[in-house]
Amino acid sequence: MASGLPELTAGRLLDSWRLDPYALVLILVLGGLYAWGVVRLARRGQRWPVARSVAFAGLGLAAVAVATMSGLAVYDHELFWPAAVQNIVLDLIAPLGLALGDPLSLALKVLPPERRTARWLRARLSGRLLRFLTFPLVSTVLVLSSELAIYFTPYFPTALRHGPLHELMYLQLLVVGSLFVLPMLSREELLPSWCSHPVRALLVLLDGLVDAVPGIVVMTSGTLIAGGWYASQHRPWDPSLQQDQMIGGGLMLTIAELVGLPFMIAVFAEWVRDERRRTRALDARLDRELAVAAPAPAATTATTATTAPAAPAAPAVAQPEVTRPWWETDQGEVGERFRRGR
Repeated sequence: MASGLPELTAGRLLDSWRLDPYALVLILVLGGLYAWGVVRLARRGQRWPVARSVAFAGLGLAAVAVATMSGLAVYDHELFWPAAVQNIVLDLIAPLGLALGDPLSLALKVLPPERRTARWLRARLSGRLLRFLTFPLVSTVLVLSSELAIYFTPYFPTALRHGPLHELMYLQLLVVGSLFVLPMLSREELLPSWCSHPVRALLVLLDGLVDAVPGIVVMTSGTLIAGGWYASQHRPWDPSLQQDQMIGGGLMLTIAELVGLPFMIAVFAEWVRDERRRTRALDARLDRELAVAAPAPAATTATTATTAPAAPAAPAVAQPEVTRPWWETDQGEVGERFRRGR
């Protein structure tokens, strides 16, 4: 419990830190496993994208550290708005960073297919439970209901009084947020077959609207959230309880909308990368088909210049009709590009 804290200023918000052993263990375990995977790939001569490592550590794990151990955590028992920012960071920003790091693909690359761990991981990824939880409609409802349940049930005030429950709430926000973000950016096999990249972009847009709902509800609610707790912690320098809640709701709304833009950009970037992979695969297939279809060079035989009697011309034999190659008749973009290349 925070007690006797000085007035919260921008400087104190940046300078104040406290150790959260549970969050620290989670960060060390996730970061250690990820680093181990990258090193294992490097020893095999395989390269893991640096940008993914930076996103995982610099955005995902760093967001967890900021939410649970920075000035937000120091003052979350004193004021509502730092607690609200904590929750939205764990619910939106940290899952985005972790998903951009694509840890599941890294694990599947590192683990030999015959290992029991790899088989277990693949079984979980293709299991019905996880596919149900990551179904876009289900995961969106889970994110929304998780936020509203925290603020409009006794969950949040109880968590403020009991440290282990507070840590469990942190974990819940991180996991529920990841259920929506992770399939959109890395594990597309968790999504239905109809969930193409354009559909994902639309879902992300709709999710941005849904993410704004908790902030709007908190900001405009006439009911004080954990009002009894924060009234008992009130200091002369604190804003009023209603003003504190309005600030918290406004920050939740602002952060949710700000996160929506990089999330959309990330989805479009994955879309572009996927189209490039498809194009390279198509080009490789066309090259193979062309190599097979190309006629072998005619063999030349040495002949003498003597006047040998010419062989009688063979009777003309009707040649079978030859089907023209597809690239000469295809009117699409691929056919046009292939004809220009020839």
